[in-house]
Amino acid sequence: MTMAALKLISWNVNGIRAIMKKDFLKDVQEMDPDVLCLQETKAQIPDAEKALEPLEGYHIYLNSSKARKGYSGTALISKAEPIAVTYDLGIEEHDQEGRVITAEFEKFFLVTVYTPNSGAGMVRLDYRSTWDEAFRDHLVALNEIKPVVVCGDLNVAHTEIDIARPKANYNKTSGYTQTEIDGLDNILEAGFLDTFRLFYPEEVKYSWWNYKFQARERNVGWRIDYFLTSEELKDQLKSSEIHNDRFGSDHCPVSIELDLN
Repeated sequence: MTMAALKLISWNVNGIRAIMKKDFLKDVQEMDPDVLCLQETKAQIPDAEKALEPLEGYHIYLNSSKARKGYSGTALISKAEPIAVTYDLGIEEHDQEGRVITAEFEKFFLVTVYTPNSGAGMVRLDYRSTWDEAFRDHLVALNEIKPVVVCGDLNVAHTEIDIARPKANYNKTSGYTQTEIDGLDNILEAGFLDTFRLFYPEEVKYSWWNYKFQARERNVGWRIDYFLTSEELKDQLKSSEIHNDRFGSDHCPVSIELDLN
């Protein structure tokens, strides 16, 4: 990719077939990303391909759950054809749910991820901890080759300003336990930046709202969707935004712009 300002968008769509029945195509056309990454497509590859047929002008790469149909799943959709695309982490334990796609472009790797939720009652918290470690190792290995952009639903609110009710949820609710926070800290400490906080250190803005309790109308939300980049891309970052004016899912899209010239 050699274009001047590269626009990357990430969106947990909470079901690709469901969101295609809403304003998704219009939203994508208006936002006009160079690369669009989706999480929680909830579709096997043939179903996701069929759902995305109306999206023209893009190369589409899909990963779906092998363990459960209609669960998890990711997509990487790019105007420019990547040099190479790989799927998963190469670890059988972590490769059953279609959660990772890695695309290599000329100047960077792009990784989209749908991080496992620790589940009701935090039943998967131990598994989540091993996942976070393996995913960090994946990013570190890529970063030794060329810079990395990571996007997706990381299923963790990082700090108190990333969640509407921190005290009520801390160590009591999946997505805001110290174990999960440590997992993200370990990625950042390995040489990555939380791009939204780079531009907006103190802004309160969320990317996910529970469908229950009119949470979105009341803006009782969580910031759990991220763009992280290698520290060496810091000076090439032009923006990092949360598009909470876009609907269709319980998440909203997030984006960055990179100037790679």
